[in-house]
Amino acid sequence: MTPPLADPAVRRVALVRLRVGLGDLLCTVPALRRLHAARPDVEVTLVTFGRMAPVVARLGVPVALLSFPGAPGVPDGPVDAPGWTPFTAAARARGFDLALQAYGDRPAANRVTAALGARRTGGFAPTGWDPPAGTEALHLRYPLHLHEADRHVALLEHLGLPPGGEAVMGFPLTADDEAEHAATLAAHGLERGRYAVLHPGASAPTRRWPVGRYAAVGDALAAEGLAVVVTGVSSERDVSGRVVAAMRAPAVDLTGATGLGGLAALLRDSAVLVGNDTGSAHLAAAVGARSVTVFLPGDPVRWAHPGPRHRALTPTVACAPCPHLACPIEFRCALTVEPAAVAGAALDLAAS
Repeated sequence: MTPPLADPAVRRVALVRLRVGLGDLLCTVPALRRLHAARPDVEVTLVTFGRMAPVVARLGVPVALLSFPGAPGVPDGPVDAPGWTPFTAAARARGFDLALQAYGDRPAANRVTAALGARRTGGFAPTGWDPPAGTEALHLRYPLHLHEADRHVALLEHLGLPPGGEAVMGFPLTADDEAEHAATLAAHGLERGRYAVLHPGASAPTRRWPVGRYAAVGDALAAEGLAVVVTGVSSERDVSGRVVAAMRAPAVDLTGATGLGGLAALLRDSAVLVGNDTGSAHLAAAVGARSVTVFLPGDPVRWAHPGPRHRALTPTVACAPCPHLACPIEFRCALTVEPAAVAGAALDLAAS
């Protein structure tokens, strides 16, 4: 049987992503770009929560969005039970030739994929879950050993996408982004390549390295002549403000003050980003910035970007990585990543 992505009759493809993280969607981009290059005739629809529309519109790849109402077993958003029937009706009306579970290691996503009414259904086969009889070739056992971006490329190659080397991140910037960025630099007296960015926020408490440690890193970078900028989304103003207040050196607080494209340009032109295992690290990788990522419970195999422009600092505790959003014990992983090690890695990268 011809693999579906090598079959010219397969023209309408649904990717069931269901994620709400910036980093999750950015790590899907290499596979989307490869698919578009090999099969520009394929119409791709990304199935995820509607609030991700602004990010989907910025991926730089022509994809449609089918808004997902949530479902039991998918923890990324609330469940709008009355929205399920119109959601599946809208999916069936699109007449998908192929629907792929591109979420991860969770069987609930396979149930969502099966409900879309596609002619063929496949995608990731989660650990301990077996595909329905006759669909085995359309599934790939979830590859836990690969980076997130490589997992999605591997899935599409399994389904007929020609091999094409490593997964390459990307995020296109517009003229408006560049204008916003230039105005930000001018307003705060920042010079390209002469400032470091600290991003102390994260959606889960267990992914937030303590404020005092970020402040210590900021002071160490400032002592070496770098201006320090603190970033985050509007909801992270409290943690950013506490970092700025704890520093001895002055810092520019741009939390909530940039759009997504403006933040991308700010990271691109920085000397280095120091941040948690969160979306800013993936955005930095997408625009070619240098970055130091502090991993606490997160899995560096899955999320740490390779290459000489990125460093991952990981805890030395047996319980990491772990799945907890809030640590049930004493958050010991955060205490084993030392500010001196993080600052040293950042200064090494900034000098490279």
